[in-house]
Formats: sequence, structure tokens, C-alpha cells
Amino acid sequence: MTTRSWPARIGPLLLIAALALIVAGCLGPAASLPPGVTAPPTPTPPAGIPLAPAPLNPDPFSFLSWLFTPIFQVFFITLVVLDQLTGNIAIAIILLTIIIKVLLIPVFRRQLVSMRRMQQIAPELKEVQRRFKGDRVKTQQATAQLYKERGVSPLGCLPIVLQMFLLIPLYSVFSQGLQNFNIQPMMEVLGFTILNLNCDAVPIFGPNNTVLNPCLNPTAFGVNWGVPEVFLGSPGALFSGLSLLAIISALVQLVASRMTLPAASAPGADDQNVKMQRQMAIFLPFISLIYGSILPAGLFLYWIGSTLFSIVQQYLILGWGGMFPIFGWTPRFAVDHTPRFPVAAPTAPPASSREPGAPARPKPDRSALDRSASAQATIRQRGRQGRRGRRR
Repeated sequence: MTTRSWPARIGPLLLIAALALIVAGCLGPAASLPPGVTAPPTPTPPAGIPLAPAPLNPDPFSFLSWLFTPIFQVFFITLVVLDQLTGNIAIAIILLTIIIKVLLIPVFRRQLVSMRRMQQIAPELKEVQRRFKGDRVKTQQATAQLYKERGVSPLGCLPIVLQMFLLIPLYSVFSQGLQNFNIQPMMEVLGFTILNLNCDAVPIFGPNNTVLNPCLNPTAFGVNWGVPEVFLGSPGALFSGLSLLAIISALVQLVASRMTLPAASAPGADDQNVKMQRQMAIFLPFISLIYGSILPAGLFLYWIGSTLFSIVQQYLILGWGGMFPIFGWTPRFAVDHTPRFPVAAPTAPPASSREPGAPARPKPDRSALDRSASAQATIRQRGRQGRRGRRR
């Protein structure tokens, strides 16, 4: 049992479903126009409405938007501060990515350690399934006991869910924050002004209801990081265009996915579940190509930087994992490679010494799994002897 569990499979779907909540949550009421100013086109695009924290209303939609607003505001204020310091929004996005990944190092490391230990005890898990085949309750109990003895957490997928949900507020940071003409309300926290950005009082609209005077400069290195960037087709809908950033994101995710798999020579690498996970590790990263024409370029820059950071962490803890062979080829540097901080194989804890007068404890070399299987065999044997006695 390794990586790519159900949260990783449905994560992209959860992302798309939740984006609408944050887009609505980060928008405030439209500002009134001064006398003599022509009203903007109808309906007003989101970038033409001042960006403000979502109010708390009794309906569920507003509540979810209000719930995500503090996370959005923290990310957005950090990005604005970094942009003011560097004068380059792309560099600010990269620095924001590094800050987030550094804060998540303990969580991500725990996930990698748990994942590696699950791979190491895969043969024992298979033995549990063989011993208690047909008895689901016994299998679950023995599996839970094995996890406890080996110090393995079966909840290693939770960090994946956390990282996926971080994309939700970040989507609004890039799609709304980099295009809006007035983001000053988001700079107010508990009555204090973090930064005075001197945004324009009214938006200037261009073709297709685009805002021509965003408060922040969203362009760096010739790319507008607040909108989808495609080199083939047109943005605006699924499958309508192909993004270079989406291709790069898919390739680095492919590397990260393969590195989390067990090596081809590891015990249990030929298991059917592992083979299925290898196939999914090839297919799932390329789902990002579908979103390349609707997600802002800044989100892909964040995801690329975040994945590269994860690859370095995985290299230090897991090594190359299942990255090689590729088309039957394994480079020399990957042969018998040992990671810098390898995960020790989990072992059963030794039984504590018996206190005077206390009942004898089982031998330390026998795990609870072995004792349970032995008890089941004894019960079956006695049952057969009893039936033979009744026949006589």
C-alpha cells in the first residue's frame, strides 16, 4: 500500500467544485460610481468589484466563503508584501511557495515516513490477508494491531488533502487578486492597514470586460500570472487550449509520483495493487493539461515550485523510489542508491520486563498477529476433535 490514495484521485475534482465558493467569498459589494462616470458594462466582471473579505451570512454558501477568507487573506497579504519588496510578481509567487512548503515540512515528512513504512510492511499485510482470508473483521483487527506494533499511521493521505485544499484560496489569490482594480480592503486587518497601495477609485474596462488598471502589476517575464496562458487554442474552457505551464506541471508531478512508489526490486513491488498504482502515477499527473486553459498561470507556477520542493524532500527521505527503470533503463547513479535520511524499517516493540507477581507475558518475538493466528488454529483443531468424539 503506497501513494495515490482516494484523496489524490478526487483532489482535482474537489478543487474545481470548491473554486466557485472562494471566488464568491472574496468579492465584496460593488463600489458606487462618482457622478459623471459612465457605469461599467453589465454584468460587472469580478475584477471590477473591490476585493473585500466575505461577510458572514446565514446561508451555507456564504458561510463556506467566510470560512476560507482568513486563509485567503493571509496568503494574499504575504504575496502583496513580497511583490512590493521584489517588484516582480513571479518572484513573489515563488517566494510564497517556498514559505508555504517550509511551513509544511513536518507534515510532509510525516506523510513520507508513513508511506515508506507502509511499503516496508507490505509483505506482512499480505500475510495478514492470507491468514484471515474470508474474515473481514479479523483482517481489520489484525491489520490495526500490525500498524500499532510497527508504528505506522494509516492516515498518511491527510497531508495530500491539506495540500489540495490550499489550492482553493490560492486560486482566488491569483485569479482575483492579480486582476482586481482595488484590493485595498484586503489590506485591512482588525482595523489596521497593513499596506496602503493607492489603488484607483474606479475600474477602467477594456475589451471583453477586462480591467485595464489592476492595482498590482500581474505581468512578469512576459506572462500575465493572473489569467490562463495558452500557446495553442484559446483560454476560457476545458480542452479549449494547451498551456506550456500545464505541461511542465504534469512532467514534474510525474517524477514526484514515481519517486513515491517502491523500487522495482523492493519486496512486494510485483503486487497487483502496486502495479495499479504505477499505472495511476503515469495517468493522474496529466490531468492538469485539462485545466491549463481555465486556471491562472500563477497557480501553475505555485504548483510547479511546490512539486519541485517535494521532489527534493522525497529524494532526501525516499531516494529515487520507483522512478527507475524508465523504458527498461536505469542510470548508474540510481543503482543501490541510499537516501540521505532513510526511513528505518519498522520493528515490533519488545515486551517490557515482568514485574514480581505479575502474570507471565508472551515471548517478545511473537507479535499479536502470530498469537491471534495461533489461537484461531487451536480453536479449529479442538472443534474437529470434538466432532470426532461425538461420532464415536
